Amino acid sequence: MTYRIGIDIGGTFTDFAVLKGTEVILNKNLSTPEDRSIGVMEGLGRVAEREGLSLTEFLGRCEAIVHGTTVADNTLIEMNGALTGLITTEGFRDEIEYRRGYKEDIWDVRLEPPKQITPRRRRLTVPERVLHDGSVHKALDEDALREACRRLRLQNVEAVAISFLFSFVNPEHERRAKEIVRQEIQNAYVCASHEVLPRAPEYDRTSTTIVNAYVGPRVTGYLEKLVQRLAEAGYAKQLMVMQASGGVMTREYIEGAPIRVLASGPAGGVIGSAHCGAAKGCPNLLCVDMGGTSYDMSLVIDGEAPAEAGWNMHHRYLIGVPMVKVETLGAGGGSICHVNAGALEVGPRSAGSEPGPICYGRGGVEPTVTDALVMLGILSTEEGFAGGSFTLSRKGVTEAFQRIADAMGHGDAEQAAFDCWRVVNASMSQGVRRTTAGKGIDPRDLVMLAYGGNGPAFAAIQAEDLGITRVLVPRASPTFSALGTLVANPTIDEERSYIASAAALDAERIRALWSDLSDRAARHFTQAGFAGEAIRANYRLNMRYPGQNFSLSFDFEAGAPLGDLGFIGADFAERAIALFNARHMAEYGHVREHEVPEISGVRLAAHVETPSPEAAGGFTPSGIAPVPARHRRANLGAGFGPVPIHLGRDLRPGMEVPSPAIIEETFTTIVVYPGWKAQVDDAGDYQLVRA
Repeated sequence: MTYRIGIDIGGTFTDFAVLKGTEVILNKNLSTPEDRSIGVMEGLGRVAEREGLSLTEFLGRCEAIVHGTTVADNTLIEMNGALTGLITTEGFRDEIEYRRGYKEDIWDVRLEPPKQITPRRRRLTVPERVLHDGSVHKALDEDALREACRRLRLQNVEAVAISFLFSFVNPEHERRAKEIVRQEIQNAYVCASHEVLPRAPEYDRTSTTIVNAYVGPRVTGYLEKLVQRLAEAGYAKQLMVMQASGGVMTREYIEGAPIRVLASGPAGGVIGSAHCGAAKGCPNLLCVDMGGTSYDMSLVIDGEAPAEAGWNMHHRYLIGVPMVKVETLGAGGGSICHVNAGALEVGPRSAGSEPGPICYGRGGVEPTVTDALVMLGILSTEEGFAGGSFTLSRKGVTEAFQRIADAMGHGDAEQAAFDCWRVVNASMSQGVRRTTAGKGIDPRDLVMLAYGGNGPAFAAIQAEDLGITRVLVPRASPTFSALGTLVANPTIDEERSYIASAAALDAERIRALWSDLSDRAARHFTQAGFAGEAIRANYRLNMRYPGQNFSLSFDFEAGAPLGDLGFIGADFAERAIALFNARHMAEYGHVREHEVPEISGVRLAAHVETPSPEAAGGFTPSGIAPVPARHRRANLGAGFGPVPIHLGRDLRPGMEVPSPAIIEETFTTIVVYPGWKAQVDDAGDYQLVRA
């Protein structure tokens, strides 16, 4: 028997989804922030033990390990990346602070600018200039560059980002600058914008390159350490890494632009959601992932979660690489409940895995959402938690919520816990409303798919607030993002700039750009061991109307063999205009009939189909009423009372659980709130529907 393993590291838990034939094995292990590879190896060891194998035997039978990581995200959240310098074209020193005049909230006069990764003293310029057509207007001043390196070296920089004007057209100056910087600042991580994001505009490219330099040493260092430990333990294959685009690729490819792993964990959940929703006849989904640290929201429309490569503001920095859109709130099981100026607040601070919530018994003293669920009787203190790895305790929890009640000036500990439950639920529901309203989507037209360790505990009550009448809860929901990495295909998604009116397109120039992207993709796929005939490519164009700031990306040719550009014919421009107008109508509801659009770039998304976990749907009533294992005093929003407790292992397809009820799975708890019922579908997954 062979295995395929998906791994997702969260702020609190490291999740494992192991595909053994058609069986999916789930496991959770507490994350180890001091060295996250330790938590990965510990979790693999537990899975191996469960299979009756040594770790070496287990890894020897693994066909693939696919890994989603939050190393880059945590680096930006905690702002503890490499000491980074920027070398750019003379006259463009402060572009990164101008941010195109962008402010996240134009009405907040107290909103401070984002903390600069490269403060002005570490942003240096050199004389050089390449024009828009690639011609050299001013040669690179190598003496000035070496002086800039000397100044950065005196500031002990650990990473250097290089971003010159129009380097995506002619990268020779950046290539030479990278050579010199490596000579002058030894052991520094050096990256050039034409390698990270070879397209216009310059602010997008510079911002993306700076963030890449900032997180690069942390990401590459972590991956190298993990690969070494896996090899020492007996894993002989390549480690595949989840990307923000929703695809996976080899560590070697990722190390060329580590920023591609930013938000890779949440992306895995969205890809898994699209796969699951399609199997259950639900192409339009609101995906909500509530873990230990955060609450992630995303949308799947018409069965797809496309990766967008435009205005991706992430941790207040613009990231230009393709990313599946995921909105994040600081609302997870570990979010800390506190009183601020008389008002009850939950998050964004989190207790994480160390020390964790008070109920973990690891030294936590501040009450969290998980502690509130213990107080409300939703989580058990009798059974093992997180797969039996430890047991929750009420010791210290009641006293902590009593302090909340005292600070609020009313109620007792249980009332304070219920208030915290209400606040975090309202915060998440409001976050969903902002996300859907911003896209012009009515949440009532969607099916909610809830996952993460805590998502199913809140799903039905949130759906009720939003007017949603059906919620899907996969049995694998507690490790769903890890499972999603096994659904994702090896993918390379890159683009190149080419700006021209659609009335004057140079088809041969476009052919050359797509050919270059195809050759690059073929080289990386070959190195990863994938046969050329297995690679399929979507050739895309980025287009806009004159005067528009942002372009729309659409498939010009989908599912073509990689490198086969025979579809470029005499009608290329006419077809491009028609496809763009159709895409514009679908996105915005109108077209500018008398305007000729312009192309701003070409894009290639190449992938290889790999085995995925099976998903199925449908509900066939069995007529068998499940018998609860026991009852527990709990408050599901209508006051405390005895609530039936069902064990997931006792439920079979076709069974229906009436409300109120709590269903305890190995790694999660599903709450059937009043007015709802839970059904076990034909695949053994859950769906919550209005009673």
